[in-house]
Order: sequence, then structure tokens, then C-alpha cells
Amino acid sequence: MSTALNPAPSASSATPAFLPAATHSYLERAAESLREAITSTGAPERYAHAHVSALRATAALLAARAQPVPPSRRARQRNAWVLLAEVAPELAEWASFFAAGAAKRAAAESGSRRAVSEREADDLVRDADRFLALVETSLGLVEHAPIRVA
Repeated sequence: MSTALNPAPSASSATPAFLPAATHSYLERAAESLREAITSTGAPERYAHAHVSALRATAALLAARAQPVPPSRRARQRNAWVLLAEVAPELAEWASFFAAGAAKRAAAESGSRRAVSEREADDLVRDADRFLALVETSLGLVEHAPIRVA
């Protein structure tokens, strides 16, 4: 199955009551990853969990807004960040930002203790928190209370 997607006819047409169950599930998992990022003591773990939180928030938005492309128009597979920029152009800068951090996340997940600094990890936790709030409001939901990172 291809991951090529088209934007829904009206990107903001889905109301919270009519969002797919997958959207709600991905949002909860994004919040869970964010909580794990906040409570992790090591910088690589905080960074990886925060990045995964943003990825899950992206999946929530894609589940709500994207439509599968008809078989005759399917293109090659694209990653979530590329799809986010296509389906939600207003979040294209966020997509580029998180795409740029994917290699660091992979290094952090592989156990590299030098992959990211404490500051980078804390900054990404704050960025992932803000991104989750933007996704929530773009879906017509009330954003979660902001987190505090030391």
C-alpha cells in the first residue's frame, strides 16, 4: 500500500466530533511520548521521545486530513514530514525542522551518548510540546496545557 496521500477536500472540514478514531489515538500516543520525554533523565532519550511525539502528532493530522491517492495516481512512498508539508502547508516549516532532526533521533535511539546535548534535548521537548498544541488547534481541539522543562 502506498503512503501517497492527497489533502482532504477541505482541510479544516473535520470537526472534533467527526475526527477518525486513529487521530485521537495518535494524539494520545503523542502526549504519552511527550510525557516520557519530560521524565527521561538522559538527553538522548529526551530527544528521541520528543521527536517521536512530533511524529505521532503528524500521524494524527495525516489521519484526519489526508485521503489515499487513487491507484492510477500513486507516487513513490514519502516520509511523514514530506506528507505533512503537502497536506498541511501551514506546517511546512515544522515539517522541515523535524525532518532535519531525524538523523539525530536515530543516533540517540541507537545509544549514542554524544548524539545530542542537554540543551538540544530540552529545546526539542519544548518544540514538540508547541507542535502538538498547534496540531490540536488545527484539528479544532483544545490544546493541552503547556509543559515546563527545566
